[in-house]
Amino acid sequence: MSLTTSQPWPPADASLRRRLLGLFSACLAALLLPMSFSGGAVATPAIGAALHGSALEMRWITSAFMLAFGGCLMAAGACADAFGRKRIFLLGVGCLLLTSLALAMSHSALAVDWLRALQGVAAAATLAGGGASLAQDFDGHARARAYGLLGTTFGVGLAFGPLLAGVLIARFGWRGVFAATAAIAAFALCIGARCMRESRDPAAAGLDWPGTLSFTGALACFTYGVIQAPAIGATAPEVIGSLVFALALTIAFVVIERRVAHPMLDLTLFRYVRFIGVQMLPIATCCCYIVLLVLLPLRFIGVHGDSEIVAGLRMMAMSLPMLVVPFIATQLARRIPAGVLCSSGLVLAAVGLVWLARTAGAPGTLHSGVLNPALWPMLLIGAGSAVPWGLMDGLSVSVVPTERAGMAMGIFNTTRVASEGVALALVGAVLIALIGTHLPDLHGAVAPDVAREAVNRLVAGDMRGAMASVPAWGEAALREAYEQAFATLLDRLAIVTLLCAAVVFACLGGKRRAGAADLGEPSTDMSPR
Repeated sequence: MSLTTSQPWPPADASLRRRLLGLFSACLAALLLPMSFSGGAVATPAIGAALHGSALEMRWITSAFMLAFGGCLMAAGACADAFGRKRIFLLGVGCLLLTSLALAMSHSALAVDWLRALQGVAAAATLAGGGASLAQDFDGHARARAYGLLGTTFGVGLAFGPLLAGVLIARFGWRGVFAATAAIAAFALCIGARCMRESRDPAAAGLDWPGTLSFTGALACFTYGVIQAPAIGATAPEVIGSLVFALALTIAFVVIERRVAHPMLDLTLFRYVRFIGVQMLPIATCCCYIVLLVLLPLRFIGVHGDSEIVAGLRMMAMSLPMLVVPFIATQLARRIPAGVLCSSGLVLAAVGLVWLARTAGAPGTLHSGVLNPALWPMLLIGAGSAVPWGLMDGLSVSVVPTERAGMAMGIFNTTRVASEGVALALVGAVLIALIGTHLPDLHGAVAPDVAREAVNRLVAGDMRGAMASVPAWGEAALREAYEQAFATLLDRLAIVTLLCAAVVFACLGGKRRAGAADLGEPSTDMSPR
């Protein structure tokens, strides 16, 4: 995203009060995004129970949001530059308001899925427009502080989103989660419409439609195939066809981006080894942190039988470090190479995953209130993940030439959000497959599609639905199979996290220290190292 504006900074009519209120509006919107993500996960069991959705429909409640968010983020950034940052921001927040109201009034799980996808598109426009607008109203250290506050607000949403969702569900039902989102969106919309200044890039080349459509299509087809596979079988023509189509669209996207004059994604940036290392950071934090923001509430509520409030309180053990550790990491990065810090944090998170796997299903972990043995490894996972979380935004623009920093940030944000949607789909499919290997063999007494539906319901947090599908398994067998599979999954996520840590260290862990450059100042070094 280009930071060019049609008006010089500072604008003659820009008062400090107006700029601060514009920042407040952007921060309110930033608070909505993690709440929309984690709140939907906490509300999934309640939505499934109230609307009697299928297991597949329940899995799409979160995946639809993340898929649309990741697929549209770069396109939203291009539209913000071309048509106006304030306009795109207000359009995004307005759509968040409308979709949240519609979600609060939905009467079918399928409608919830489609509205969550629209909410993801709105979230992409909100993030792209709001972030670019701040760059026009603040400069130098003030800009760094503004973005720091924006990031802190996002961290607050991550930390307290599950708890807030749990409180709202306990008091008002699952519809209260979306009604609260609509109320905050309305507040942000009113302030932003009054106080934000419009700006655009007069040299913007417009939207790369072929690249955007092929990228979004590839992401959608791959996610669809991975989510459908456990429900209808991995060899089903529908699954194979969607995966093949995803591969074809991916190849088409690469060809398009290599030939188009103004590509959505400049593939030549991957000549820089350090840039590749930076792209591994969101993938790693997704595997060791983001997927657990969805899986753990479903496990606590749907499998352990905890209330939404208790589940939200437990999730704070993993999310609270995001409020403190990123700041500590930025201070340490002035003395320690950023690659060493990031890889060390990922190793800590991997240790936490292995530790959490050892507590899965252990005595005392079920029905033990808010405090239980799982909290300590969750705290370690959160602290380890927060180290690269606090550094990777600055690193994303510091490892490429200055004039390409906008494109680098766009690629990084797309990698971050798109990898989250893909990882959620993959991890869910792996967990379903692992549970199937631990369930008792009923010697063909249950049809394969019925058994798949039961396991899918279990992963979606619907223990009662799973028991109703196959009563012969019983609650004890289902829970034991889930806990054993969940422990195996955590071990595998730890291995992936360690592999990512090794790549990050190899690409970023040299003797070069972060200093001011890696804390947000774009590099002028042109060598692809």
